[in-house]
Amino acid sequence: MRIGLFGGTFDPPHAAHRAACLLAMHRLGLDRVWWLVTPGNPLKDTMGLAPLAVRLAAARALARHPRIDVSDFEADLGTSYTFATVSYLVRRCPGVHFVWIMGADNLRHFHRWQRWRDIAELVPIAVIDRLGPSLYSTAGVTGQALGFARLPEAAALTLPERKPPAWIFLHGLKSPLSSTALRASRTFRSR
Repeated sequence: MRIGLFGGTFDPPHAAHRAACLLAMHRLGLDRVWWLVTPGNPLKDTMGLAPLAVRLAAARALARHPRIDVSDFEADLGTSYTFATVSYLVRRCPGVHFVWIMGADNLRHFHRWQRWRDIAELVPIAVIDRLGPSLYSTAGVTGQALGFARLPEAAALTLPERKPPAWIFLHGLKSPLSSTALRASRTFRSR
């Protein structure tokens, strides 16, 4: 099995989340993608964060794909940290080839994640092109620190089977959608 892991607050989920996963599924030859709707992001202000049940229901309504599974697994596991989630899955599912999927905006800040280097040692990473952040994300701390492990885009189908650290930048999705911007407009409209 080749499974993509796509984590986030999904507050709110939007079409670019789905499009990024479909792109990754196609380009990486993934059997499934799991959306991991987190209880909260330790690096973001969670004041005003919609309840987990609401975000989970919205993500399920948006995903609408037979190979995308939406889960609140991190709440069940009792963590909001990607390292804890990924290490648990890798231990519990031997033989499954997991790939962490993230937008280019997350690559830019990945070095701030708890145990980010250990995450990169656990699973290969697919970075999805984003309008704006793609221009500078690979030049940041993470892009430079893991530059030696970057694969050419033509090797995308081999990524799930690669021994980490290994990562790839997938181009093709240039959506301007952002949960942060959607939340901001929702807050502005409610005033």
